[in-house]
Amino acid sequence: MREDLEKLRQCAEEELKAAKTRDGFLAIRTKYLGRKGLLTSLLRKLGDASPGDRPVLGKLTNQIKEELSEKIEEALGCLASSGKDEALLVERIDVTLPGRGLKYGKLHPITRISREICDVFSSLGFSIAEGPEVELDYYNFEALNIPRDHPARDMQDTLYVSDNIVLRTHTSPVQVRVMEKMKPPVRVVSPGKVYRRDSDVSHTPMFHQVEGLLVDRGVSFGDLKGVLTYFVHQVFGASTALRFRPSFFPFTEPSAEVDIQCVMCGGSGCRVCGQSGWLEILGSGMVDPEVFKAVGYDSEEFTGFAFGLGVERIAMLKYGISDIRLFFENDQRFLEQF
Repeated sequence: MREDLEKLRQCAEEELKAAKTRDGFLAIRTKYLGRKGLLTSLLRKLGDASPGDRPVLGKLTNQIKEELSEKIEEALGCLASSGKDEALLVERIDVTLPGRGLKYGKLHPITRISREICDVFSSLGFSIAEGPEVELDYYNFEALNIPRDHPARDMQDTLYVSDNIVLRTHTSPVQVRVMEKMKPPVRVVSPGKVYRRDSDVSHTPMFHQVEGLLVDRGVSFGDLKGVLTYFVHQVFGASTALRFRPSFFPFTEPSAEVDIQCVMCGGSGCRVCGQSGWLEILGSGMVDPEVFKAVGYDSEEFTGFAFGLGVERIAMLKYGISDIRLFFENDQRFLEQF
């Protein structure tokens, strides 16, 4: 039996030297060390040996089993290591190549300008107020001195949900809602989306406005001019010239539109400003007493001013954008500039 064990060890070692693949090593382990393997078969014959030889043969059998197990595991480990090395050679990463940069999102120009506008007025003590975009006719028109038969309704190109519900045409309804809940002094700006039936290179059915309101005792048109002059200089630069031009709005009296010196030609006259050298940027005026009456304010005790501006228009002028539709096309090449 000793000769059989030694011969088995010799044969197993020769086969291990010849094996090249993982399957080959696993087959050798099954052949010699498996439950039905050759070494197991020899162990079953140990009972036929003389009592004096059994301990020696048993020890030799265990020794051969341990040696073969170690060699097989070592061979499998070397094979796995060499396989990893080959994979690394094939799949290696050249760390000397420049990395692929990640593209980070940026704020949309409308968002940037809207926040900039709100920050300017916040620095003057105005708080931010918001309201519903689907609005009652009362808040959108009647409370703002625009009754149902008023011709100014035609100026709004309103989108109606029903006879009494509209998509708000301006954010002025927010001012009415604020005044209903607060007693003077009131100082708010109301940014948000508004809707009108209009669409071309300078108008879209949905756009953004920021409207402001200040109500207190002794508020004058001079206060309005001071606030808006500060705003223009903060957004367009301290050297920007501006003028107040008489206008009409149903909810303010007197009313004025604010023009700034053309940012394209510096006031010399160009296609953008119609050769006038001026660009209109917002409307404003002293709050009409009829609006105060609708919210229960005493117009003999309190006065105030209001203003409204289109965010897209401010952005177009500040960034030199000629087509308002670019804001809504989501073209990455356009947005990356901001």
